[in-house]
Amino acid sequence: MARGHPGLPRAQNRTLSRQRLLGQLQQIDNDHEHRARVLRLENSFRNKIETHISSLPAQDAIFQKFNTSPYVLLIHARQRGYSKVSELEGDILPAKQFSSMETSAGRMVEEVVLPEYGWECVASEMHTSNSALDGKRLETSVYHLATLKSGPRCLNDEMSENFADAVLANYASWSNESGRTRIDFTYGVLYGTEKLSNKKDWHILRNIDQKFGADLTVSPDSQWTCQFVKNGVTVDVTIRIGLDWWHHLGGEFCFIEVFTALIRACVNVGISDSNSYVYTISDLNDIVSTYCIREDYNVSLLQRSQLPWLFLMARHFCDELTD
Repeated sequence: MARGHPGLPRAQNRTLSRQRLLGQLQQIDNDHEHRARVLRLENSFRNKIETHISSLPAQDAIFQKFNTSPYVLLIHARQRGYSKVSELEGDILPAKQFSSMETSAGRMVEEVVLPEYGWECVASEMHTSNSALDGKRLETSVYHLATLKSGPRCLNDEMSENFADAVLANYASWSNESGRTRIDFTYGVLYGTEKLSNKKDWHILRNIDQKFGADLTVSPDSQWTCQFVKNGVTVDVTIRIGLDWWHHLGGEFCFIEVFTALIRACVNVGISDSNSYVYTISDLNDIVSTYCIREDYNVSLLQRSQLPWLFLMARHFCDELTD
C-alpha cells in the first residue's frame, strides 16, 4: 500500500510542555502511592538492566561477532580522519552494544511495567493464539490485549498483514478463553509519535477493513482505530503510539512514573552540563535547556542534574518540546 492510501489519517502534531512534565513530576513526588510505584519500578529496572549489561559484548569479544561491514568501517574511518585501527575499535564496541541493547530493551520494559499496572506478560509461543500478544488484562466486560513494538518504524507491509490476520484468526479463541464478548486489541509502540510512524501500523487496520469489511462497524478511515463484530464478539483494534500507549496502560501519570524510574535506575546524580555548553547536535541545547525551571523547584525523586535527561527522554514522545 502506498503511503498516501485513501483513508490514511493525518497525523496531529504532538507537543509536550516542560512545565507540564515538571508539574506531573511534582505531583507524583508528593503522593505516597505514586512514589512507591516509582521506587518499585526503579528497583525492577535496575535488576533487569544489570543483568542485561553483564551480557553485552565484552572488551575481549571476538571480531566476527560484531557483524561489521568493511565498507562502512572504511567510510567511517574517512569521516573521522582515522589512521589507526585502535581509533576505529573505540567506536565498534559501543555501536554493537547500542544494537544489542535496542534489541532487548523493549522486552525488558514490558516485563517490568506490564505487571505493575495490572497487566500480565504473555509468552508469545509460535503458532498459537498468543503468538501475536505481549500483554493481556482481564476486566469485567472487556479482554484487553496488546502487542508491543519498541519504535514507530518497526513494521513492513508483510508484518502489517500478518498482524491483521492474527486478529482475525484468533479473536474467537481470545473470547472463549476469557469468557468475554468484547475484545480490545492494541498495537502499542513504546516511543514515538504518529508523525514519526511509517504508517505501516495503520495498515493493520486497513487490512482488517479489506479482509473483514462486511463485519466492520467502525471504519479506520482518518483514524487510528477500527471495530468489527463477528459471531457475537465485538473487537476493537487500536494503534497507540508513544504517549497514547502509556496513557492506555496506566493512566495520566504512567509515562512520568516509568521514565522517572528509568532515569533513577540509569543516570547518576552529579553535575549537569552548563547552560553555555554547545552540543554538536544542533537542537540538543534547546531540548535539554533548563532555563524554564524555577530556582525554588525541588523534588526528591529526581535531582536537578537529572532533569535534562527527563526532557531528552520526553523529546522521543513528541514532535515539539515547549516550555
